[in-house]
Amino acid sequence: MIWQFALALAMLLATFVLQARPAHGAASQPTPLSGSARPVIAQFLVRQTSGLPGRVVITLDTPQSGALPPCATVEPFLPGGARLWGRVSVGVRCSQDQPWTRYVPAYIAVMGSYYVAARPINAGQALMPDDIAVRQGDLTTLPASVIGDPAQLNGVIASNRIASGAPIRQELLRGITVVKRGQTVKVVTQGAGFLVSTIGKVMTSSAAGKMVQVKIQGGRLLSGIVRPDGTIERPN
Repeated sequence: MIWQFALALAMLLATFVLQARPAHGAASQPTPLSGSARPVIAQFLVRQTSGLPGRVVITLDTPQSGALPPCATVEPFLPGGARLWGRVSVGVRCSQDQPWTRYVPAYIAVMGSYYVAARPINAGQALMPDDIAVRQGDLTTLPASVIGDPAQLNGVIASNRIASGAPIRQELLRGITVVKRGQTVKVVTQGAGFLVSTIGKVMTSSAAGKMVQVKIQGGRLLSGIVRPDGTIERPN
């Protein structure tokens, strides 16, 4: 009987401990920042992020040290080297009789368009309109090199296999070769009211939009940008 009573008592105590202990997930949840400083910090971040490529969504959390102390006039600032992209810390200082400085956790989400593979794309395959699809999402969670401008997908080849649904990144692409080394090309120089052209041999293979050198008659080297039609355009 004694051991049965001891077992029942142990089970009762264990039940009490489990019920009294707070859930780990709830304890680790960040608490949204409140108080009069919140709109001041939010407006500061709105101004600082005005040039980002997309719709900015700002989340402010309470610091681990607790709520911000009272202050009539708070001054938000960015710590040196801070980038307003994804998770950041925003400095807040108060210069009243009892000055203080705190750092508020913030999340800067940038909602915008990016491109993914609409179907598997093999290495060496030229990208066609049916190969890509546009998606909307938080750009801060994606690689920095993800393609967001459709113009960057014109005249390119996959340098690696891209799985269906995967974001298309710059390092996975290369330009289609428009001119090849030793090829005879036309070099044009155009300005206000004039157009001059000459013929030469391109020194390196290149895709459209790249700078190349061309050797013209007499051995002189000229530099210019490869056009999609294979001509070389010199800056005037």
